[in-house]
Amino acid sequence: MAESNLREIGPDKSLLLVDDDEPFLRRLAKAMEKRGFEVETAGSVAAGKAIATARPPAYAVVDLRLEDGNGLEVVEVLREKREEARVVILTGYGAIATAVAAVKSGATDYLAKPADAQDVMNALLAPEGELPPPPENPMSADRVRWEHIQRVYEQCDRNVSETARRLNMHRRTLQRILAKRSPR
Repeated sequence: MAESNLREIGPDKSLLLVDDDEPFLRRLAKAMEKRGFEVETAGSVAAGKAIATARPPAYAVVDLRLEDGNGLEVVEVLREKREEARVVILTGYGAIATAVAAVKSGATDYLAKPADAQDVMNALLAPEGELPPPPENPMSADRVRWEHIQRVYEQCDRNVSETARRLNMHRRTLQRILAKRSPR
């Protein structure tokens, strides 16, 4: 799908960005402002819910896992206040179960980090019922595998033996993978 098939931003250009990764939040806010959005940022679930209640935006990009809770709480408040808002869930911990939960809570789309501003804009402005265009630089299969291993490792409190057991992998193999840098 070409970029020209994307909808227009519309008269209400309000965009709420909720993410606890401050440098990422600043970069994305700046990039989305350059693309014509009027951006408001929040670094926590509480701040995101407060903004969604006081000034419900037309668009929102919400990180799934925040330090003070789950980003889906922000989506639920936004849906109560402004049902037609287009919401994209953004997360570094992509999984089918969380994607389903995001869509059920009212998200328009679900993107795995690292997603650039163009991927986010494509997801926000994709025509109703259509998929956004594929990303220009998608993660490689090796990178997806590495991200999955890292996620499980973090969920197991960085316990190599438990992570290896859950991934059905030999502990030494896992240690070698964890010692390497992330693939590109």
